[in-house]
Order: sequence, then structure tokens, then C-alpha cells
Amino acid sequence: MGTHARENVETIHCEWGASGLAAHAGLCDVAVIVDVLSFSTCVEIAASRGAVVLPFQWKDDRAAAFARENDADLAGSRGAAGFSLSPASFLKVREGMRVVLPSPNGAALSLAARATHVLAGCLRNATAVARAARAAGQRVLIAPAGERWPDGSLRPALEDWWGAGAVIEALTGTCSPEAEAARAAFRAVAERLPVALRDCVSGRELIERGFREDVRLAAELDVSDAVPVLRDGAYRG
Repeated sequence: MGTHARENVETIHCEWGASGLAAHAGLCDVAVIVDVLSFSTCVEIAASRGAVVLPFQWKDDRAAAFARENDADLAGSRGAAGFSLSPASFLKVREGMRVVLPSPNGAALSLAARATHVLAGCLRNATAVARAARAAGQRVLIAPAGERWPDGSLRPALEDWWGAGAVIEALTGTCSPEAEAARAAFRAVAERLPVALRDCVSGRELIERGFREDVRLAAELDVSDAVPVLRDGAYRG
């Protein structure tokens, strides 16, 4: 378990998905998007290597056109050659590269956030993100992304709840009950994150598809000081 140096803020909220972001639009200085498996983890790994990630909501012809317009590589399907929502695929990214990363969860939330500062947080950079959030403002919203059920409705994802709690654990201030609950959930698994992530639904699904390395990378706590910040539609370290 990493050592969390606490940073003071006045208010800490934690709300799920796009509706949670919308409810706090204009009410927070900082929004932290948490999509542990796997958008935020991909962005952290890319940022730590000096690359730029452009979030995009749709994975279709619009994404390809957007990539061409922005002189960027387009991330493909997980397991295909090149970059994808597989964190392991970003281990080979090089400094200065630009990658469009479509995602209906983390990317969509990043683009929907209405805060002065938008950061991408995960387990790997939880304390670094907390430190940056403290420096950026006094009202912080932690937004776990969750997944989607087949009907498009939000499916809360434990790994994002834990990731949100890891960031909150590194902050001090007045927590909403939801933020306190996320912190408590993180504390309950902090000493066994690799096992917990492998055993949760999202982790099992990825492992069954052959992406055990993605789950391993996502479970590493506080191994990075990279803080991806969304500026002009792109995450940079």
C-alpha cells in the first residue's frame, strides 16, 4: 500500500457518472474523472511518458475524422495492434505522441465535466492527483465513471469506487457522506488491491478476455506522479 500524504480542501464530493457531474456543474473548482478499468489508467500511463491523449466519446467514423483533424493516432479495439483501452498498450507510447482514445465512460465524462480544472485519476496516481486538486481549488468533485448495462444505464463499478476513495484518502476536508463511503470502501481493500481488482466483475471480465496484465497495471497504487490535466480537449501531464 502506498503512503498517502493528506492535502487539505474545504469540501469533497463524490458522485457517479454524467448525472453526478451535471448536478455539480459550476459548483466545483476541480473534477477528477476516475475510470480505473481502463480510461484513466491509460491516460495516466500515457501522461507519465510525455504523450497526449484526446478523449472522444464515440468509436466510429467520427473518431477517425477527429484523429485526422488533430494529427493523432486513433486507438482501436482492445487486443488489436496499436493503442486501445488496454493500459498495457500504452506502455509503448513515446513522448510527444498524440492519441485519440474513444470511451463511453471516462472519455465522455471528461468532455462533459464543467469545472475549472479536470484531472484524470486512478489508483496508480491517486496521491499525486489529490495534491494537484488541492493546489487547484477548494471544492473538489471525485467522479467515478462506472460501466454501462446493455440498456445504456449506469452500472456502478467497484474499481472506480475504490479509485475515487484512494484519491479522497489523500485529501482532508469536509467530506460528503458519499465521499466518506468511497474512502471507507478503499480502506477496506487497500492492503489487497491486486486480489480485489482481479475478483471484481470488471476485473474478471477482462481476465476472461485475456487482459490480466491490464488488471495488474490498474491495481498498482501510487506508483506514478503523473497528473493528467485536460486542457483544450486533451490530457497532458
